[in-house]
Amino acid sequence: MPPHLSADRPAAQPPGRGSVDALISQTRRLKGEVDAVRRDTQSDDAHPRERWQRALYDLALHQLDDLDEHLAQLRDGPAPTPPPAPVEPAPPGPRHDSLLSRVGSAEWNLLTDEASWSGELYQILGREPATAPLTLDELPSVVVDEDRPALTAMVTGCLIDAKPIDGEFRIVRPDGEVRTVHMMGEPVLDTDGSTASMWAVLRDVSELRRCRRAVSETRDSLRRHRHEEQTEHRLAVELQEAVLPPWRGSLRLPHSGPETLDLAARHLPSSTSALIGGDWYDVLELTDGETLLSVGGLTGHGVAVASGMATLLGAVRGMAMAGTQPGQLMSWLNQLLDATVQPALGSAVCCRYRPEVRTLTWAQAGHPAPLLFRDGTGRRLDSPDGALLGATSGAVYAQAEETLEVGDLLVLHTDGLVPGHSAADSVPHLLDLAPRLSEAGTAQDCVRLVVEAVGDSERTDSACVLVARVTS
Repeated sequence: MPPHLSADRPAAQPPGRGSVDALISQTRRLKGEVDAVRRDTQSDDAHPRERWQRALYDLALHQLDDLDEHLAQLRDGPAPTPPPAPVEPAPPGPRHDSLLSRVGSAEWNLLTDEASWSGELYQILGREPATAPLTLDELPSVVVDEDRPALTAMVTGCLIDAKPIDGEFRIVRPDGEVRTVHMMGEPVLDTDGSTASMWAVLRDVSELRRCRRAVSETRDSLRRHRHEEQTEHRLAVELQEAVLPPWRGSLRLPHSGPETLDLAARHLPSSTSALIGGDWYDVLELTDGETLLSVGGLTGHGVAVASGMATLLGAVRGMAMAGTQPGQLMSWLNQLLDATVQPALGSAVCCRYRPEVRTLTWAQAGHPAPLLFRDGTGRRLDSPDGALLGATSGAVYAQAEETLEVGDLLVLHTDGLVPGHSAADSVPHLLDLAPRLSEAGTAQDCVRLVVEAVGDSERTDSACVLVARVTS
């Protein structure tokens, strides 16, 4: 194709070979660094964020590949036009072997109505070099119907108003494949300032647009995923707040509650998880004058777990109101979890306190035992046998009894109360608080002391603590 001329400005001078070689080296070095980072950060593509990151890396590498090949062509000059001999048609699908399949040029002479194409443009449009190049009037015939008005507007603006061309349209190759082409061009003026011809560079950007669509789609998927997580978190919080007794201040039960116990509790949310866990605490005044104390939790996070916790807690309350003793109550809870459609594991401790004889009857299912503080010292109650809820069918749960005294302090808690420590390792930390707990004025003061002692460091899971002080 003859070089284009413009009467209103001189042709730009190409850069020196050495400077282009330096740019090529920088581009290839950057491409290698991006590819190394992409390999190092490969992860599970099932998550929208990982898919979005992968798509961005692929897009960046594709653009760097194009830049590398553009610079190489700038250094080496245009490829020679192949002779007009019949050739085998190019196979369908995207080509990645050379810039020849992606960048071509053309000039349309308005005076002679002749067209001149580079060999690259034949490959882009999927046409055999032996055929005559399409004129400007024929060019829309290979363009997708919806994009023809845009092409016509660009060409008209260039020829009549001398506007530069910079736009995209889709073409249909003879094999039926649709490709996206980006065209840049401008009019070539005659000596009298009239438009003599139009030249253009056409680039196949189909793969680039595919990468950008992938980035956009994964970004939208990530936004939807975040919205779903936020919605799930809000629902789980609302469900938990609706089910658990309020913890701010001492626990207030219907009918003024048991006068023999001072009660307080606290739920400590996870600081690293956006989802709500299945931990619970509960105090219930029973019809026979006894008081139910329970803490427990289901494994996992989210709305399903919070809903399962609400179901389990409802079952605990219903069975306790019916007079079920803690050991039998745990057996039926285990059967309930075993019969659920969604498999779940849980742990719990359930206590019935009889104020007239100050007797605590309790059972546990794979849960930390209550801690008893008396006269400035503390100990862990000996646990009766009990497996995790949902772990095995037909499990039997034993009961234990403990006689309390006025002034005794009972602390029930879930796993993870002390961040970074297992349930067993947490016990010594809590027992060390015995002298300070004995000096605390109320159950709420005790809860506050425990929360301050376990610290505000990041906890990987939520936790609950329930304190009951024997007052009479």
